[in-house]
Amino acid sequence: MVFLFRLLSWLPLRLVHTVGAGLGWLAYLASPTYRRHLRENLDQAGIPPAWRGRAAAEAGKQVLELPRIWLRSVEEAKAQVVEVVGWEHVEAARQAGKGVLFLTPHLGCFEITAQYYAAFGDITVLYRPPRQATLQAMIEKGRQRQRLHLAPADLSGVRSLIKALKRGEAVGMLPDQAPKMGEGAWIDFFGRPAYTMTLAARLSETGAAVIMAWGERLPGGRGYRLHLRPPLEALAGDTLARAGQINREIESLVRECPGQYLWGYNRYKRPAGAEPPPVKS
Repeated sequence: MVFLFRLLSWLPLRLVHTVGAGLGWLAYLASPTYRRHLRENLDQAGIPPAWRGRAAAEAGKQVLELPRIWLRSVEEAKAQVVEVVGWEHVEAARQAGKGVLFLTPHLGCFEITAQYYAAFGDITVLYRPPRQATLQAMIEKGRQRQRLHLAPADLSGVRSLIKALKRGEAVGMLPDQAPKMGEGAWIDFFGRPAYTMTLAARLSETGAAVIMAWGERLPGGRGYRLHLRPPLEALAGDTLARAGQINREIESLVRECPGQYLWGYNRYKRPAGAEPPPVKS
């Protein structure tokens, strides 16, 4: 596994994406469960069936491109971002002395956003370790850089995120990652209740500048276009209201590029021990 990751890290991005697209299609054809999740999630969002193949191919690219980000230097990872749209929002927050809360959904190359920002300043990223010890060590080595810090998905990690924002630094997280029981609430996502993390909403209450971020995967292995923008509507209200707003912001981003969302992710799963989702009338 380690050898394969190192090999992939040095292959041209165009080749990595070509092979990844093929593997994505293979996974789609070979796994009934994965195929069902992908189709159901696309249908729930009202995305036409024509996007199914594109979504499977892009998911394969996402898996194989990770070594090029984790196992290369920050400068090399940054160089893969060939265009940035909305960097002025980051600069405005930094000049105001505010912490920056980057909310990066499972859209496009979501790993590239924190790596890119780490070339400019400190960023702490919420992190849930994988089960495989070998893979965990490699991922931690690749993700944790001089100015890119990892915060475990527990109480100590939450404290680290809050401290980073208070210092005027940046924090990054995947707001559409299904949380564990007790760490979320049932909130609509594309019209269906999804167990949604409330941590992102709570951190938005600290006064940090909230920026939606995602890395668009460009065709032909040309690299990535980083999209940055504040929420279309300023987050307000209590924690649950803000969490609902964040879900709607994610929906808006996904509709911009539906082929690059991770539709095979079981976003509507019920965490062990959690109450069942509400029945919609």
